[in-house]
Amino acid sequence: MALIWQLIVGGVLGALAGAILGKDVPGGIIGNIVAGFIGAWIGAKLFGAWGPAVGGFYLLPALVGAVILIFIVSLVLRNMKK
Repeated sequence: MALIWQLIVGGVLGALAGAILGKDVPGGIIGNIVAGFIGAWIGAKLFGAWGPAVGGFYLLPALVGAVILIFIVSLVLRNMKK
């Protein structure tokens, strides 16, 4: 059951980060989940563990980490198109 919560929370975090930046995450739902998981890892490394936790993710650092990840991915993809 914990894995299902992690997938749901990771997907929501990835979708929220994409909505904040106004960018679509490549890969749709799977991309949102991956962005949420990697963003949670980035956020935990940069900001530590603080704020409310759901499904094993600290929401605020994970959301900020996902925003950073999607921003970097969008820059890389934009530069690859040139």
